[in-house]
Amino acid sequence: MTNRCTWCGNDPLYRDYHDREWGVPTKDDAHLFEMLLLEGAQAGLAWITVLRKREGYRELFDGFDPDRIARYTDRKLDKLLLDPRIIRNRLKVYAARRNARAFLAVQDELGSFSDYIWSFVDHEPVQNRWRSHREVPASTEISDRISKDLKKRGFTFVGSTIMYAHMQATGMVNDHTTDCFRHRECRQLAQAVAARS
Repeated sequence: MTNRCTWCGNDPLYRDYHDREWGVPTKDDAHLFEMLLLEGAQAGLAWITVLRKREGYRELFDGFDPDRIARYTDRKLDKLLLDPRIIRNRLKVYAARRNARAFLAVQDELGSFSDYIWSFVDHEPVQNRWRSHREVPASTEISDRISKDLKKRGFTFVGSTIMYAHMQATGMVNDHTTDCFRHRECRQLAQAVAARS
């Protein structure tokens, strides 16, 4: 029997996300932006809700292309609000455009969003050793700092809890519990990232 983090339960979509993506260190700007948009959409909802709508987001938001999203008109955003394939929250949908513009500004200023966001952990994934999912924090001092800086740069839906979830999803922290088969695998992936840094 394969031991997994308890949060992914038995849902095949949730398990696949846990087994293949969650906690894998990524320094790809396109993926970092996708997860930023999706984590913001998740605020106040279960993550499985977002996963089930992920393909809808991918189709309707031009493959999560920040250049295109940054140019969306109000009319375009209002049209998106009518489509049940995404979470139809006006503030969240409009936040996608605002965050795309802020994301591009970070790229223009610093060369890449990856260099910016990973600098908060010295460009190496944080390796945690939680025995139970109940030990995992909802936010940390690092996610507090990231959230504060992103808000200063004009981002929205980037509270500390959202940003800690983003850190977990993109492998900035390894929060797989120690009894989960992915804990060791993600630790090894983190070592490879650190070696390249």
